[in-house]
Amino acid sequence: MNKNELRKYIREQKRHFTQQQLGEMSLRIMSSVLSHPRVQEADTILMYHSLPDEVDTHSALDQLLSMGKKVLLPKVISDTEMTIHEYTGRDSLQPSEPYGILEPTTPELSIINCQLSIITIVPGMAFDRQGHRLGRGKGYYDRFLSCIPNAYKLGVCFPFQMLEIIPSETTDVVMDEVITIA
Repeated sequence: MNKNELRKYIREQKRHFTQQQLGEMSLRIMSSVLSHPRVQEADTILMYHSLPDEVDTHSALDQLLSMGKKVLLPKVISDTEMTIHEYTGRDSLQPSEPYGILEPTTPELSIINCQLSIITIVPGMAFDRQGHRLGRGKGYYDRFLSCIPNAYKLGVCFPFQMLEIIPSETTDVVMDEVITIA
């Protein structure tokens, strides 16, 4: 299958699960993320504020703050770019236009300041066992992650999003590790 066919396949697989089932799987996945040695050791965590069809990160963001971590979130600013902002709590988010996706309102951070002891927790449509990631097709994460090559890249996904092989290109950034549940 090509990338677009794989995206369609994953969307179809998600329809087999209720929001409650996805939420229960998310809790187990995020529990593994929060107890991961790299996350425990890192000073700074770049995560994402999940969309309804992604592994839910909402409570994990606040748990990371309570662990004393500096938490960063991406914000999409154009068809090709995203910026990085500090997450200081739910009051640092507001709905964006036109989709109402919650995004950070804090000032943009320089990518250079984001390179020390950072781990990135990355969503994806699907991953394979070699760490290849299938995104939504715009390349936001691949472009951004290529700017912080020393960051440890930790993909997270539901079990049905873990595939044997994903077609990859030289511009695709490979994850160091992928966390899911059995």
